[in-house]
Amino acid sequence: MTEPTTETGARSYGADTRAQRRESDLAVGSSLSDKPRRRQVDGWLDRWVAATADLTRLKDEHPMVDAVIDEQIGRRIRIGDHWLTDWASCNYLGFDLDEEIIEAVPEYLARWGTHPSWSRLLGSPRLYQEIEEQMTDLLACEDVLLLPTITHIHMSMIPVLVGDGTVFLDGRAHKTIYDGAMVAAGHGADVVRFRHNDAAHLEELLAATDPGQPRLIAMDGVNSMTGNAPDIAAFAHLANEHDALLYVDDAHGFGVIGERSPDELCDYGTSGNSLLRHQDVPYDNVILVAGFSKAYSSLLAFIALPTRLKDAFKVLAPPYLYSGPSPVASLATTIVGLEVNRTRGDQNRLAIWQRTHRVLDALERLGIVTPNESGFPIIEVPLADHSEIDRVGRYLFDEGVYTTMAAYPLVPKDEVGFRIQVTAANTDEEVDHLIEVVGSLRERFQLRRTAGASA
Repeated sequence: MTEPTTETGARSYGADTRAQRRESDLAVGSSLSDKPRRRQVDGWLDRWVAATADLTRLKDEHPMVDAVIDEQIGRRIRIGDHWLTDWASCNYLGFDLDEEIIEAVPEYLARWGTHPSWSRLLGSPRLYQEIEEQMTDLLACEDVLLLPTITHIHMSMIPVLVGDGTVFLDGRAHKTIYDGAMVAAGHGADVVRFRHNDAAHLEELLAATDPGQPRLIAMDGVNSMTGNAPDIAAFAHLANEHDALLYVDDAHGFGVIGERSPDELCDYGTSGNSLLRHQDVPYDNVILVAGFSKAYSSLLAFIALPTRLKDAFKVLAPPYLYSGPSPVASLATTIVGLEVNRTRGDQNRLAIWQRTHRVLDALERLGIVTPNESGFPIIEVPLADHSEIDRVGRYLFDEGVYTTMAAYPLVPKDEVGFRIQVTAANTDEEVDHLIEVVGSLRERFQLRRTAGASA
């Protein structure tokens, strides 16, 4: 079996391959194989550790990776005795710190307890129905199904949606989408990768497959590293033209960007009702997946889909049948968060937009490269020398700036750097400090420079 090494690689499983995989797991002296037990002698764990050596080193030695955060005040966090400004959280709307939302939680806990221990198939607190109805209105879709996490959705929904057909996987799709595709492959599906955001390449691959087989196009909405978004309309057009299903994970877009309006306060649009609404793409042959864990700061996720498919998933999706549901506090903060989003969410989005553009403008003045072309609040700063990631991270930490460290193999070596996520709860003073630190960082380390920028 050959693993894909490029975006155009393909992967499928046949009966013979599955049998070989099972044989390698059998005990010594089995009738099928005389190999020793795989995990005693073949160094499987050593190979995994070697592949993630850079990340493992950061985890073991770096104060900004696998950190224990001792205290939080606003977007200021304390690690040990050191205070930093948090630019690593994805709580874009600042709802994790919103007093109206926080104060509403105890009433829900008094009514429902801390956690409904039924699986959703057995019973759901009415809170679920309320959220699903409100989400159907917000997204302007036919129906919505709630599950605890996006990972749950990918692992359980992708195999059902594609069956024994083909998953066309964007070359930079999120790892959890990839893992869902691999589960589908284990059930008999083929997986074919197309070049990132390349609709023309996808069209070639679709044309070469059997139109009578199920076909699923799986990709991100707003990219979690670059902050950029694909032309969803182009991919939705291909899905309709080839009778395929487009499956979009908009984890970083939902809550931040939404439908356009003459009354919008900024070009993020209004309502925060996802990239699909932002680009005015209908739900024909389109499935939307996103979560509340980022913008809404609640442990909950959703899939927007036809009612007929929702009813089918209630008996086909293992998380609906077997998994424990989200805690009551998360259901409560989602319900109250949806109300806050209606009344003042656009003001929060304006605050994100203003602070994001201050950072992007500063990077442009400093001649520092970022792949962000969208203006959305995910700003990656790549290093010219990936080996400097330890020292760059240590410098940021010492200067009181807490960011997401994008180390290999989380990203390719030529994209190693750090990621800034701007939220409505960050202050103008914190933006000033961030810009000052990044400016001093530029003088000490090898950041990617724009053409003509002085060394």
